[in-house]
Amino acid sequence: MAITLTAQDKVTLRTAAYGAVTLMSAAGAAGSPHRAATEGSIALANATGPVGHVLAEKTKIKDLNHKSTAELADRVLPALTATMSLLKKQDPAEADNFRGTVTVAVEASARTHRGEPGPAMAEMARKITGALDAA
Repeated sequence: MAITLTAQDKVTLRTAAYGAVTLMSAAGAAGSPHRAATEGSIALANATGPVGHVLAEKTKIKDLNHKSTAELADRVLPALTATMSLLKKQDPAEADNFRGTVTVAVEASARTHRGEPGPAMAEMARKITGALDAA
């Protein structure tokens, strides 16, 4: 089944995916936020299917530089849920692809620390997963 995404749908999808990586980077600020962002972004760059094509577009993503993690989460978590909802309606397999892609990016961001992710990163990963599953 082919999916049809408007320009705004693509912006929301990219905001959701790259925003999740940005949230993980913010949560890991005590460790290496740049490495968390890099590892997560590399995971997103390896996405396949229609989601991979959207994530590979070289357009700027606006509004990922907020003054606080709370402001960023207010934008990203609803975008994750909205993207999942949209994709589930059009192609459940592509919704699974998006969820898996974001999950791998979150895990890659969290693995930049030795041992287990810290409590802040673990909690942020839980919030991201909750937003993905809320659709």
